[in-house]
Amino acid sequence: METVAEAVKTENIGRGSRKKIRFFDYGLLFIIIFLVAFGMVMLYSVSYYNASISFDDPAYYVKKQLIAACLGMTALLVISRLDYHIFYVFAPAIYVFALILNVLVQTGLGSNYSGSQRWISVGGISIQPSELAKIGVILFVAYIVSRAPKKMADFKAVITVFVINLPIIGAVAMANLSTAIIIAGIEFVMVFVASPKYKYFVGIILALVSFMAVFLIVAPYRVERIKIWLNPEDYDKGYQTLQGLYAIGSGGFFGKGLGESLQKFGSVPEPENDMIFSIICEELGIVGAVAVILLFLMLIWRLMVIANNTYDLFGSMVVVGIMTHIALQVILNIAVVTNTIPNTGITLPFISYGGTSLSVLLAEMGIALSISRGIRFENLGEVE
Repeated sequence: METVAEAVKTENIGRGSRKKIRFFDYGLLFIIIFLVAFGMVMLYSVSYYNASISFDDPAYYVKKQLIAACLGMTALLVISRLDYHIFYVFAPAIYVFALILNVLVQTGLGSNYSGSQRWISVGGISIQPSELAKIGVILFVAYIVSRAPKKMADFKAVITVFVINLPIIGAVAMANLSTAIIIAGIEFVMVFVASPKYKYFVGIILALVSFMAVFLIVAPYRVERIKIWLNPEDYDKGYQTLQGLYAIGSGGFFGKGLGESLQKFGSVPEPENDMIFSIICEELGIVGAVAVILLFLMLIWRLMVIANNTYDLFGSMVVVGIMTHIALQVILNIAVVTNTIPNTGITLPFISYGGTSLSVLLAEMGIALSISRGIRFENLGEVE
């Protein structure tokens, strides 16, 4: 696979001039396509039983996910052809738009599904504004940092960035705490990367831990989640966690085979969502699970390469935000499924069922690919 660190040589016979060649990360594009295709296969394997019972259509979830994938891939292809600096111009507007939607979801305009009010329905189409908030924060933080990078050495500037984004994090937290944690994590990593004064973040981490402690105390059901995490066998709500662990354990080294899971037949509630990784482990075993993790590591590596070689700060910070988004969701989802942390309801990127999530992720990948186009190589060879 060709990397951005390699020099690209071209010949212009008869003219003796140098060409500037624009890079495009086809490796990243291939990984994205493979993850989406793999996600569709696993989604059908995991969901056809529930879809047959609930909707009398075994492909119900896959059809909806396929529509989202088509919309997302279209967005990816279009955005990847754009000059990414257009997002610098519209970053504040995108942030405000995402904030407004997340405030509206808590009003009468919000739609309630499975006891959670997290969606807005428009013309029969439901969108989850908290997913839009992720990309809104990524672009806005990159916008703020790139406008005055030298100020990021000042503690006040660092705190200002966090304070500016508190409204959207608070709005998201009202409906979906786990997504709010991811957004806060994205912002934290981006600011940490941008600031040369790492000592500031020790105090910020302590403040965040204190805030989370208070947040848990004022909401008894969150304390209950921690108790369930520690002893899932003692609580009825620990059923999903236990069944997920049974699925992982029963898969063994090579798994039972694609489509051969038993836990998806009602044992693991809604396995197409947060717990899909447990069914991957059951059907494909440790080998399949490791292969999926390696795919995500390759994706993160390609994003890291782009971030390190982008010629302007805005583009680099945007890719850092996208990379952090993917990394946090993968780590937290797998940690929840393996009961390493309390259940937080976080999906596995590109694989779990969720139309808005998939579309937004693919749009983010389009931005990353657009930024990769800004990387150029000069011909280092001389034509004889």
